[in-house]
Amino acid sequence: MRKLLFAVLLVGSATPALAQSGLDGRVGKLESEMRAVQRKVFPGGAAYVEPQVRAPDAPREEIGAPSSSAVDDLTQRVSSLEAQIASITGQIEQTQYRMRQLEDQFAAYKKATDARLASGASAPAGVSGDDDAGPVVPPPPRAAGSGASRPATRPAGSLEGQLGGGGAPTATASASTGGIEKPSTGQPDEDEYIYGYRLWAAKRYPAAAEQLKKVVAAYPKSRRASYAQNLLGRSYLDDGKPSLASIAFYDNYKKMPDGERAPESLYYLGQALTKLNKPADACKVYGELIDVYGDRIGQGMKDDVARARTSNKCK
Repeated sequence: MRKLLFAVLLVGSATPALAQSGLDGRVGKLESEMRAVQRKVFPGGAAYVEPQVRAPDAPREEIGAPSSSAVDDLTQRVSSLEAQIASITGQIEQTQYRMRQLEDQFAAYKKATDARLASGASAPAGVSGDDDAGPVVPPPPRAAGSGASRPATRPAGSLEGQLGGGGAPTATASASTGGIEKPSTGQPDEDEYIYGYRLWAAKRYPAAAEQLKKVVAAYPKSRRASYAQNLLGRSYLDDGKPSLASIAFYDNYKKMPDGERAPESLYYLGQALTKLNKPADACKVYGELIDVYGDRIGQGMKDDVARARTSNKCK
């Protein structure tokens, strides 16, 4: 009888040890799987991710109460590891799904872009549906130049070296001019300019551009030539053609630097360059405007230049 009692006690004491050994094996396996997941998510060896689901804190025990067994502690560790692995696995699956979506979207975008480029490649050289794509540097100068010489105060080569020289290319007006009254005051240069201004005010920009170019060509010594050349650039700019506008504005500044609208042309030249995404060139233009015409322009234009310089982040 004493031997039987001893055997029962021995088996009873061995059972927790066996259970603990089995749980130790589960814990070791889970911890190795956890490390594998960590290496997959953080290949560079990032910090350990704390589990989002933890085992509930054990209630405080009163003094003298028996402590929890090693089996209970291991069970809580196993539960915590299982919850953490499930959470990280779900996050990995969501990330992989989003990555597949991004890859599909990029593939569709690339396909559409390649198709647009392929269709545009068949157009004749130099022909584009958007006049903004043209270069800012003007073509060679026209044979018959007119206008006053550059003022001596202009820094030599400062702006001209950046933009070059030349005249604006011609374009054929296609808009109807019907309904716009042409004045007749006996002053041809004034009448022709006012007619071009009315076309521009009516937003008939191609027709206005043709009319204003005629004014500049026919009356190069008139004070209205500077007005017409400046308004020619504004017609291009309002028509969504900043490249042609930049050429027209620069022509007015270069060929008629003493004209009444030369400062305005420099200001709008900066606006055109901004639309062409050339902020550095625009900043140089604004700097030259202040250097050359700072004593001639009003406070309103100075404020506009200051705002434009801030917008272009000029130094």
